[in-house]
Amino acid sequence: MEANFQALKKPIPINKDVKQDEHKDRLMRELDCALIEFMHEQIFSDYQQEIIANNGYTNVKLFDSTRGVFTEGGEAFPGSAIQMKNHIQICVRNFNSIKGFFLPRDEKDFVTVLKEEYARKTGLA
Repeated sequence: MEANFQALKKPIPINKDVKQDEHKDRLMRELDCALIEFMHEQIFSDYQQEIIANNGYTNVKLFDSTRGVFTEGGEAFPGSAIQMKNHIQICVRNFNSIKGFFLPRDEKDFVTVLKEEYARKTGLA
């Protein structure tokens, strides 16, 4: 990717901090995004070239999805490897991989739900 950007005389994107982020987690992940997109473009380019060269056959496998793990937000507690805002992002590139979806329910207070369930099971109100 670096060689391609240099050949095009384009600066390589960088991950940047957000002013409000006290942990300096570089939340504007322009480099990460560019790298993932570049990787997928290269794989697809290889795929197309092999298809042409081998009369419609290729060993190149395309990715249906990409997963990224992000740690941010500072330690959950002193000495912890768990961060306050660990999360995983999934990008589905092949929409045929999505077999179904759900519509989120209205949010309810969990304690209230447990109390209602308990009352229903025990007959106590």
